[in-house]
Amino acid sequence: MSPTQIIVIVLVVLVIVAALAVAARSLTRRRALRNRFGPEYDRVVAEQDSRSAAERELRDRERRHADLTLTPLDPESRARYAAAWEELQVRFIDSPSGTVGDADELVTRLIEARGYPTGDFSDQTAHLSVDHARTLTNYRDAHEIHLRNTRGEASTEELRQAVVHYRALFADLLGEEPVGQDTPEQRHPDTPHDATSR
Repeated sequence: MSPTQIIVIVLVVLVIVAALAVAARSLTRRRALRNRFGPEYDRVVAEQDSRSAAERELRDRERRHADLTLTPLDPESRARYAAAWEELQVRFIDSPSGTVGDADELVTRLIEARGYPTGDFSDQTAHLSVDHARTLTNYRDAHEIHLRNTRGEASTEELRQAVVHYRALFADLLGEEPVGQDTPEQRHPDTPHDATSR
């Protein structure tokens, strides 16, 4: 074998090794993003023109998230928020429509108390997606029902579902389930079903 052939073989091997290293690094980064963002990863991939654009968006979210100063809740604040949530659920029977608006406000206050921005909804969800991606679909669904409710287009069952959805993110932000897993009407078993289906 001539020295030129050896050099060519070595160069080909180096190119193959470099390509494999790049592919392995890309796969590792993709897996890390999938693990961190869960269903949000798939949602962003579906929205973007390409997987690489979606992954750039998610990495950008991580960078912006790193600039936030997030605040854990002290036990007193956690108890106050949990009590407010329980009171909200009790009010659902008498005022489903108003309760959904109150739930949206309470969740927004908790988001702000934790240090997340609360201005633009899409910016808010982008920041939340880094640490709370598993409950973000619930939050989006609840917020959509809330918006339909403000236009008078949501049924009582949808309003009940919105409260359940809000509770998922609320518990995630709070770090614990604020109240039992019961839905609003299950907390008052003596209330006739008709009262919750107005």
